[in-house]
Parts: sequence; structure tokens; C-alpha cells
Amino acid sequence: MTSETPHRHPEKRNLPDQPSPRKPKWIRVKAPTSAAYGETRRLIKDKNLHTVCEEAACPNIGECWSAKHATVMILGDVCTRACAFCNVATGKPKPLDPGEPENAGLAAKEMGLRHMVITSVDRDDLADGGAEQFAKTILRVRESSPDTTVEVLTPDFRGKAGALETVIGARPDVFNHNLETVPGLYPSIRPGARYYHSLKILDRAKDLDPVVFTKSGIMVGLGEERDAVLQVMDDMRSARVDFLTIGQYLQPTPKHAAVARFVTPEEFDEYKRVALAKGFLHVASTPMTRSSYHADKDFAALKAARERGKG
Repeated sequence: MTSETPHRHPEKRNLPDQPSPRKPKWIRVKAPTSAAYGETRRLIKDKNLHTVCEEAACPNIGECWSAKHATVMILGDVCTRACAFCNVATGKPKPLDPGEPENAGLAAKEMGLRHMVITSVDRDDLADGGAEQFAKTILRVRESSPDTTVEVLTPDFRGKAGALETVIGARPDVFNHNLETVPGLYPSIRPGARYYHSLKILDRAKDLDPVVFTKSGIMVGLGEERDAVLQVMDDMRSARVDFLTIGQYLQPTPKHAAVARFVTPEEFDEYKRVALAKGFLHVASTPMTRSSYHADKDFAALKAARERGKG
């Protein structure tokens, strides 16, 4: 296989010697069967859009698409990196589709979205990492559907000058950049990224726009220690992150990093209590939590929490 050929399950170094443990009873995924799910799927295809729901094999796709909520993935569907947890195809991406921003805006309007999440693959091949396409998409969504609030979940842009400024300049309502895991697991789980660089992005976003809500998330069950998770919370608060998501890592294929253990619902509840005590405005912490899961409801809760803080 050449680097020009996309592949969905690249061989991973650093795979655990043991296979993932059997899923416990609290991990349940609903099969997509509703008519609304089919309508959402048709609309996404008609607009020639990609979604992280499909590309990353999200376990919540049935529930979200049935509620007509989808996370649009721009910059194509082929990533220039190969993280050990991610199911998105890796290889040499195609040129940018100039119709993506317009189609995303039309999708927001036709779906009647109150809140839209825009994410992307990593595009290290682009001079700006795809930042301008993010900005164009935000603006087109606002033009087509003025009542839709916009959340972006961006890559780290690998330090490309002006990229973050371009995205924040388009005034998203929520700026999300995931740390994904604790720093000690970056070499094996997120080798193409740097923990403190990602923290700096979140902090810098607040410098550029103090009003924007910032958000970040991690997966647990990869072998991290509790103290390391609590340190990540402290690091996020130091970077002025408003909203935290914590969810259980699920192995997409046998060639991806194995699950070290399944964190119990009680542990997720405890993480939430600790995180709220540390000052996050809103925390979503359950086994099935994902960055964009219930993002519309969580945004409303986040906004209400900020207003209470002003009172």
C-alpha cells in the first residue's frame, strides 16, 4: 500500500498484548431503525457531505440521526494522520471541495438545526490546515440558518501561523479542541500531536475571543490513572476551558488500540462531581459521551451556567 491509498485500519504499533475485555451491560448501542434516521442519511448524501458519525463509527449514530442531529466533517474524509483510537481513513486526501461550506449551510437549514457541530479530518498537507474552510463553513451556516448556533471541533493545525485566528475570527459559538487522553499516553495513542500544544490552542482561543465558549474532551479506559485524569482537568481549567466531556473509549477494529478496561458509570459520576468542583461550567461524563453527543442540549446548559455565574 502506498501513502496515496486511503486505508481505514492502518497497522498500529504499541497495541496491547491482550485483546479488549468484553463489553459490560452498561455499554448499549441502539440500532438505527427510525424513519428520521433515513431522512438524515439521505440529506447528508444529497448534499455530498461527510459526517464524523459515519467515518468514526460513532456508537450514538442511531440516536443522533433519528433526532436529526449530525456532526458535519469538512475537508474531505481522508486524514493525514493515523491515531491509534480513530476509525477515519488515513492517506493522501483529495483537493478541497469548494461546495462544502454551501452544502453545510443548506443542511443546517433543511434539518432545522438549533445547533450545528462542524469538525474535520487533519489536513497537514494544507498551508493553513483547513482553517479558511472552517471559517467559510461557519459563515455559510449563519447565512443559511441564522438561528443555528455553531460549534467547531478543530484539529491542532500543527502550529500553522494564523490558522486559529482565522477560525476564531469567524465567531463560532463554541470552540472545541479535544485533548483526547492523558499526556503519558500521547506517544502510543495520539503520536502526531503534542499535549501542551493542544492546551495552548484552547488558552489562545480565549485570548482571541474571551466570549467564546471553549470545550475539550478525553476518552478513558485506555490505561490512564485517575490522578492523571484529574491533572488533565486542572490543566484544562488553567487554559480556561468551560466545558468538559469524558467518555469511554471503544475499540473500532482489532487493529486499533485495545480497551484497557471499562470505566464504571459510578466512576464517570465521580469524575463529573470533581470536574464541576474544579470550576467547569458544564460537564458531560458518561460511558457513551462523545464530543458532539447531545451538543445542542449541552450548549443550552453551558449558556445557562454562564448566565447564572453572572447573577
